[in-house]
Amino acid sequence: MSETFIQISGARENNLKNISLKIPKNKITIFTGVSGSGKSSIVFDTIAQEAGRQLNETFPAFARMFMPKYSQPEADEIKNLSTVVAIDQSRLGGNARSTLGTITDINPLFRVLFSRYGEPNIGGYANKFSFNDPSGMCGTCEGIGRTVALDLDAALDMEKSLNEGAIRLPGYGIGSFYWKFYINHGNLDNDKKIKDYSKEEFHRLVYAEAEKHLVSIEDNDINATYEGISVRFARQNINTSREKSEASVKKLEKLTKSVLCPTCEGNRYSKEALSSKINGYNIFDLTDMQLCELIDVLNTFEQNPVIESIKTRVQGIIDIGLSYVTLTRETSSLSGGESQRVKMVKHLSSALTDICYIFDEPSIGLHARDVHRLNDLLIKLRDKGNTVIVVEHDPDVIKIADHVVDIGPKAGANGGLVVFEGKYDELIKAKTLTGEYIGKAMEINQNPKVTSEFYESKRSSLHNLKDIKLKVPKGILTVVTGVAGSGKSTLVNMVFAKEYKEAVKIDQNPVGANVRSNSATYTGVMDKIRQLFAAANNAPVGLFSYNSDGACEKCKGIGSLEINLSFMDNITVVCDECGGKRYKKEALGFKLRGKNIVEIMEMTITEAIEFFDEKDIRNKLKEVSDVGLSYMTLGQPLSTLSGGECQRLKLAKELTKKSGIYILDEPTTGLHMSDVKVIVDIMKRMVQRGNTVLVIEHNFDVMRSADWIIDIGPDGGSSGGQIMYEGPPAGLKKCKESITGRYI
Repeated sequence: MSETFIQISGARENNLKNISLKIPKNKITIFTGVSGSGKSSIVFDTIAQEAGRQLNETFPAFARMFMPKYSQPEADEIKNLSTVVAIDQSRLGGNARSTLGTITDINPLFRVLFSRYGEPNIGGYANKFSFNDPSGMCGTCEGIGRTVALDLDAALDMEKSLNEGAIRLPGYGIGSFYWKFYINHGNLDNDKKIKDYSKEEFHRLVYAEAEKHLVSIEDNDINATYEGISVRFARQNINTSREKSEASVKKLEKLTKSVLCPTCEGNRYSKEALSSKINGYNIFDLTDMQLCELIDVLNTFEQNPVIESIKTRVQGIIDIGLSYVTLTRETSSLSGGESQRVKMVKHLSSALTDICYIFDEPSIGLHARDVHRLNDLLIKLRDKGNTVIVVEHDPDVIKIADHVVDIGPKAGANGGLVVFEGKYDELIKAKTLTGEYIGKAMEINQNPKVTSEFYESKRSSLHNLKDIKLKVPKGILTVVTGVAGSGKSTLVNMVFAKEYKEAVKIDQNPVGANVRSNSATYTGVMDKIRQLFAAANNAPVGLFSYNSDGACEKCKGIGSLEINLSFMDNITVVCDECGGKRYKKEALGFKLRGKNIVEIMEMTITEAIEFFDEKDIRNKLKEVSDVGLSYMTLGQPLSTLSGGECQRLKLAKELTKKSGIYILDEPTTGLHMSDVKVIVDIMKRMVQRGNTVLVIEHNFDVMRSADWIIDIGPDGGSSGGQIMYEGPPAGLKKCKESITGRYI
């Protein structure tokens, strides 16, 4: 029956070339293809958009004004859609009050548990166990767990004495009132360097509580209040109800830092809430445990329906590979991959069926050991009577598909076609890029570059690190490996990178993407192109910018118009004045070597390299081509780029530089198997230019290509934080304690 398929006819969104396909319902369909081929254009921009739009239309026009807006995708027809739940890589985010426990609704269950079974009983109200409620929060930090305090590194010069001006705070300079106040106090050695103060002397200078004292200033004895500089600063600048100007706030930011709340020591709760216990544990003790430890502790409790509900939810998070996290973990600190897996678990307990779940590369951030857990979750969702659609590059996930759709043949303008449909067994024989690369693995580097010089961090026990330091060989490609939660990012990004501030970090975050920025503006060639047009036509430079004098007057250089239909949803249409070209007609009348500005913006990077003779333009465009983005057009908005394309565009700007240390955080995220070799070649070119390249990665082809591997483990969370192996890639296989070594 046709109703057993989602049918799409004539899809033309973004780079899609009028494609039609049938997606089986109640099955797992996985979309594959190179980065930028059009996978997301089908799955998110066509299927999810249309499902959201049609669902919105079932609500009254007034209600739709407050709902997410969905535009109608470019397609002839889409039939047999179900309600779509799209779970992408966007981080959960949230403010300082949002934790894993609050976002998963496990904390409310703990509140119920302690209000009923906690001893002593503190009143029976669940809100008394909430750090987001005045009755349960710490009064000092108001449930945040941290407070703002004076940054002593900024406030004091430890190498100076008071007489030499050791206090750096505004208003405390030599000769000032406050300077005289502290040096005339009489209980401190004004000629002694602060670093040589005893513990008692330092406390007296910095932390002494307010006390009345007879102080001699300019031969006059006055009865004044003495207090440590930190206490005085907090009273005058932090714990005050006075309105602060923007300039004052900026000054304060330079002198303060966030510290653990001195009252609750970071646990957020009131003393009353923490006094109530079950089996010797208070609510913070339990929620601050790693989930794998928490489930064991809960099993020792006398079982009841509330505990059973908590265990079910906790086990769901463990099963998806997040056993190392705690419920106190702030959601803003979760990576995109961790966030997506948390969202997935929430839907397992849902009683809804015939839902269409859409996932965007759910294997991101997962070690090879944990991929089977993800697969089990996808299968459970399908077996409950749902349709599961996944955009994915990992062969171990693709294997479980009931149906595979390969989009290609290449990326950008060279993609947008369905090049394969069928089973996994048929895909590996298909003559497509996915079929060609899916079973291939790079050889382990048997001749790695060697060096005797290292960049070395200080030892650290931050988070789960076990007093370890990172030794990065200079001038070679080093890959840091380990299971999720082992401590890789902590060691590299939070320890090493903070010590070596000159290191350049390149990630997959958007490159300042908005509708007005494009490939040409980002690479810096746009200014030169405008100047060439101006010189060739004796016209002002601004005429060749749609952000300036050259903009179409009707759409202001956007290329489209938004029409307000009062109580109906706004609709976006192509500007009828410029036809979507964004420029005014006057600008289009001028040409450079036979082409106007719009025709040049429509050129691919490859075509532009051939068109321009100017060396500076050609060199910059060649760098973009070298990172595998030759298919992009000069005028392609950056907002349309995938995460992998954004990262490669950033790399293109760094190819000719010699900055010393580069840190790449999972650069293969979002990349097709065929694109991994491109990234590896780029990193090796950076090394050849004398740079040190440090990479956090789960991809085994990147590991095999490294000169040096540092494996963190053995497991995640409290079971991680140790260096299991340091050396050439070939030696990792022999390290029996390394989980990564079993898979490389």
